[in-house]
Amino acid sequence: MKFIWRNIICRFGLPREIISGNGRQFKGKRLQEWCKGLHVRLRFTSVAHPQSNGQVEVTNRIMVQGIKRRLERVGGNWTEELTSVLWAYRMTPRGSRGESLFTLVYGTEAIIPTELGIPSHRDACNSSTSPTRMDLHV
Repeated sequence: MKFIWRNIICRFGLPREIISGNGRQFKGKRLQEWCKGLHVRLRFTSVAHPQSNGQVEVTNRIMVQGIKRRLERVGGNWTEELTSVLWAYRMTPRGSRGESLFTLVYGTEAIIPTELGIPSHRDACNSSTSPTRMDLHV
């Protein structure tokens, strides 16, 4: 419920309905009563027909592939890489319109840190280099 409140309701407002898998975290009486109190319809995908949730399965596959690629390069815990993979997924133009999910949700393109002039890790490490040398490209 905390996740739904923080990441969905507080950001986008109350949804008319929530469609989820059949996990027990979604079938609990507390969540059902909470949704009922907010007038949010709670629906579940069919256990016998999982392909009815095909777009979610495609997205999950892309997420898993992205996490695997990141772990092959940097190692570590997959949960630490999830936000980077989600960011890349949300910023990548897709579909027939060629727009990113970010653009579709917020109506504008995202500004990435390099466009704002925020120093990268490399810039921070080279901060001891004198400004004169940097201006002269030496």
